Amino acid sequence: MYILGISAFYHDSAACLVKDGEIVSAAQEERFTRKKHDSSFPFKAIDFCLKHSGIEVSDLDLVAFYDKPFLKFERLLETYVTYAPIGIRPFIKAMPLWLKQKLSMKDYIQKELNYDGKIIFPEHHESHAASAFYPSPFQEAAIITMDGVGEWTTTSYGIGRGNEIELLEEIKFPHSLGLLYSAFTYYTGFKVNSAEYKVMGLAPYGEPKYKDLILSELVDVKDDGSFKLNMRYFNYCAGLTMTNRKFNRLFGGEPRRPESKLTQKEMDLARSLQDVTEEIVLKIGKHVHKETGMKNLTMAGGVALNCVANGRLLREGPFENIWIQPAAGDAGGAVGAALTGWYRYNDKPRIVDGNRDAQHGSYLGPEFSEKEILNFLNKEGIAYHKLQSDEISKVAAGLIAQEKVIGWFQGRMEFGPRALGARSILGDARSPKMQALMNLKVKFREGFRPFAPAVLAEKVSDYFELNTDSPYMLLVANVKKERQKKMSEKEQQLFGIDKLNVVRSDIPAVTHIDYSARIQTVHKETNPMFHDLISTFDKDYGCAVVINTSFNVRGEPIVCTPADAYKCFMRTNIDHLILGNFLLNKEEQKPLEGDIDWRVEFELD
Repeated sequence: MYILGISAFYHDSAACLVKDGEIVSAAQEERFTRKKHDSSFPFKAIDFCLKHSGIEVSDLDLVAFYDKPFLKFERLLETYVTYAPIGIRPFIKAMPLWLKQKLSMKDYIQKELNYDGKIIFPEHHESHAASAFYPSPFQEAAIITMDGVGEWTTTSYGIGRGNEIELLEEIKFPHSLGLLYSAFTYYTGFKVNSAEYKVMGLAPYGEPKYKDLILSELVDVKDDGSFKLNMRYFNYCAGLTMTNRKFNRLFGGEPRRPESKLTQKEMDLARSLQDVTEEIVLKIGKHVHKETGMKNLTMAGGVALNCVANGRLLREGPFENIWIQPAAGDAGGAVGAALTGWYRYNDKPRIVDGNRDAQHGSYLGPEFSEKEILNFLNKEGIAYHKLQSDEISKVAAGLIAQEKVIGWFQGRMEFGPRALGARSILGDARSPKMQALMNLKVKFREGFRPFAPAVLAEKVSDYFELNTDSPYMLLVANVKKERQKKMSEKEQQLFGIDKLNVVRSDIPAVTHIDYSARIQTVHKETNPMFHDLISTFDKDYGCAVVINTSFNVRGEPIVCTPADAYKCFMRTNIDHLILGNFLLNKEEQKPLEGDIDWRVEFELD
């Protein structure tokens, strides 16, 4: 039985194919169209999923769309009526797409896919809950979903047992932790629904000067984690912006202009918001544990990508184990919708495979054979060196040890926002200069942005205060005390961005300024090649950690094809590219014909 899950028309559209209950493929549309956070109907992602399994649309037994368009339209309409005539502009702006596509989603899907079978529409947070619980390694668990908004729900919790999910309580729009975070993302000059993680990364540079103001004026938080926003300060119900003039007056000025210089104010706002978010998440976690009695927790929704809050919930919360959907945002809704079709609509039994999840390391996207890569290289006249399979790790480890930056393209592309060792840029975590080098000369992004460590799963406790798996970069923990370097008195007096260049540990390139790191544990079972590379680096150079960042530049999606990887390699200061079994040296490459240098526009960051 084949079930196709679809998420579309908000952000991060995606498709997922489930075969007899197993997730066999999943991908975001952006990877194919090269339009970051592409929200359009995922034609190319669907095409990939079908071709990967060698089937046609006519072979599908069920299609599942990740939310209920009529309920979402009801919320839009009621919001407009409540705020009329103020909300007329966003209402008019939204109407054409609703009238053309969204209100007739069933007809649209049938027509565009030429599909005449059954279509189901789980609720948005039901899809999130399904994406969290069903792939998890738990037979039973509590479920928490948190995002901007689905149809009406913004936060919910419930219980998963076997193939059953029951959602027990919810918080409804306009009260939303995700939209609160997005409001500050907007106010600090970053892009909503895209750059919330930048605010999280900026937080350690600031002090929580505004935390009390946020809690007294913007959000009323109860002991059980339930909350209400003071809507006098927000504009997202009635306007085209997230915040309004009252918000500006409260925080002493207009929103930061995008791309302008970051000041201590933005850093303090980010820290204050992050502290409030963590406080709410911890309270929700404690309440859910008390109400459900579960020792395991599963999470999804965009707020579940806040790995700092997740790390605190694991350390300080009452749950023994936490599993978070790696594509926790709307893309993961395609997975949840498809699995809802299998388990709930078709009432199929669910069997958990010990402690192993059903996400397959999230390596669910396209892969390219040696022949396909070789044909591309020869067609484009690209200089390369062929490596034997048993040479790849040795060569890559040696280059990383020389402080070279490596583009790493191997196996199936990752599903979700993180590169996990299939479409990655790698570097030496021991190098004090590598964070600045990779941010400014490779990624062309803000210098404050931290990099994640990829560490052998069996050695994670040798480097970090973490004794559990974190395969999807969704948990933050501190570098072990014995690896930290004590700051001098002069260094301790530094404020804000001046803290950036202080060496804090023996793996400084992946140690954030608060001694934390967003950790990926690498497992031999799910990615043997990446595991072998790090094992070789450990054996030859005494370090079981490498820098792992996504293979893209700012504003671009992660690379999907060999051609994408080559373009990114050539348009950045990546030193070497390893495409499958082929090694490319930048010094041996001829310039891209008719290309422009991307770097000019980014060097102002």
